[in-house]
Amino acid sequence: MSTTGRRTSHRVTFAVLATGVIAFSLLQSLVTPVLPTLEEGLGTNQSDVTWVLTAYLLSASIFTPILGRLGDMTGKKRMFVAALGALAVGCLMAALADDLTTMVVARVVQGVGGGVLPLAFGIIRDEFPRERVAGAVGAVSALVAVGAGVGLVVAGPIVEALSYHWLFWFPLIVLVLAGLSAQFLVPESRVRTAGSINWPAALLLSAWLVALLLAVSQAPSWGWGSVEVLGLLAAAVVLLVGWVVVESRAAQPLIDMRMMRVRGVWATNLVALLYGMAMYAAFAFLPQFLQTPPSAGYGFGATVTESGLLMLPQTVASFFLGLVSGRLAQRIGSRMVLLAGTIVTAVGYLGFALAHDTQAAILAVSVLMGVGFGFAFASMSNLIVASVPPEQTGVASGMNANIRTIGGSIGAAVMASVVTAGAGASGLPAESGYTHGFLVLTGALVLAAGATLLIPAVGRDPRTHQEPDVPLRHPEAALVAGGTLVGDGPE
Repeated sequence: MSTTGRRTSHRVTFAVLATGVIAFSLLQSLVTPVLPTLEEGLGTNQSDVTWVLTAYLLSASIFTPILGRLGDMTGKKRMFVAALGALAVGCLMAALADDLTTMVVARVVQGVGGGVLPLAFGIIRDEFPRERVAGAVGAVSALVAVGAGVGLVVAGPIVEALSYHWLFWFPLIVLVLAGLSAQFLVPESRVRTAGSINWPAALLLSAWLVALLLAVSQAPSWGWGSVEVLGLLAAAVVLLVGWVVVESRAAQPLIDMRMMRVRGVWATNLVALLYGMAMYAAFAFLPQFLQTPPSAGYGFGATVTESGLLMLPQTVASFFLGLVSGRLAQRIGSRMVLLAGTIVTAVGYLGFALAHDTQAAILAVSVLMGVGFGFAFASMSNLIVASVPPEQTGVASGMNANIRTIGGSIGAAVMASVVTAGAGASGLPAESGYTHGFLVLTGALVLAAGATLLIPAVGRDPRTHQEPDVPLRHPEAALVAGGTLVGDGPE
């Protein structure tokens, strides 16, 4: 096996990691454009079917940092295989599901696989040549946006040609192949963190995340001022404070609060929160806008397949820009690439808010979104990886992905409230709802661009004798994240 003797080629390792990440990201978006189909197939209603999305987000938010921590402690390859296994089991359950309860349980199991992304980053950092890390992290990060975009494109043809069950059979096949390949081809990481899981902290983390995401996901239907939503938000705040206190006092914290206070970490996480709000909300509502019949005064009456094709340029642009972002970061720095990504995305969202009457305008917006997604995803991951020592890569990148997911849940809930505020007698949202909604998302991206300026430049090449802008409590991060890793040059 690859864990002894000669290490597996990093190219082979990358191919396996990329396959697993693509399958994971597909499952994030495949169900979004076909919720009406699932509603009919599962014999449920419009309100309850949203649990197919909510259950996945809740589960992924809880298990992503836990699996990242377990990977740092017991072996990243081992936990990567376990995460792929959870995704595969969840897909099998979902493929066989004929009722909402079974589907929701299946989506909870799939959410356990949320640790795939931080574990992949950790394996890359441990196994790849230093000069290849930035490009590999950037490419894997871009694949998250690419996979999500592909899910929006292929969901329609799969459902129309086969059935919703095949939305999960196809990923299951890919996941089984990826899991077997990972077991036999990916080397086990030599970098380990001593300690054990802080289960009280894990319980508190799970509790405040559940309270927060349940409140924001159900707010559009329950009402933002309802007793249930306000109570859950208050509980989330109390539990969050308790979690921070427990983690700060723990000898072996699940998530090191000192690490979370590192400027490069907290500032990048703030960008992730704001960026996630905008990105996932667009994934949820753009297909809905495109599928609205023209009789509503807007929309194109597109089928699920046609709406996916209109968003195809976004997927293509995300992929190619994600590939080149690593090289660009070596020239101008990951922080500047992230700033460019947030600005370009904001321009695209503003363009949609002001001009969405023609397919040409939609295609132009789709390209701008894809360019921004490709730049932003790759650079955020590089900045996190460069800001922490190797043994904290999994938990740090896992928390960053988690915060992006939390932002997505908040953004989707806010967007739903804004879009549906002016719904007419037909039940369809007014065109102004989408306009106002995308203006709100544009504002979130402008704030994200501002937060990007708070991120320090990291990873100067030690051969230049320039002092790296990495906190001294993690001096090893500065060395590992040398100029060829994230390549932050003059800015």
